[in-house]
Amino acid sequence: MKKLMAIAGISFFIFTSCKDDDTADCRTCSSEITTSFELCKESNGNASVNGQDTGVGYSIYLDGLVSEGVSCN
Repeated sequence: MKKLMAIAGISFFIFTSCKDDDTADCRTCSSEITTSFELCKESNGNASVNGQDTGVGYSIYLDGLVSEGVSCN
């Protein structure tokens, strides 16, 4: 019984520690011609804007925004 409880405890710990990996990394972006918007790096590596997955890799999307004069903090 103790062995089963130990396995259950370890499984719970592993499951909850991996869940944090799905947290998106977000920043606020704006420019002179746009209102502020939220740019996030999703767990799949894509960029999302205001919660919508763009289908484009985060670094590629961010580089494109910066080259167009968008500022992201």
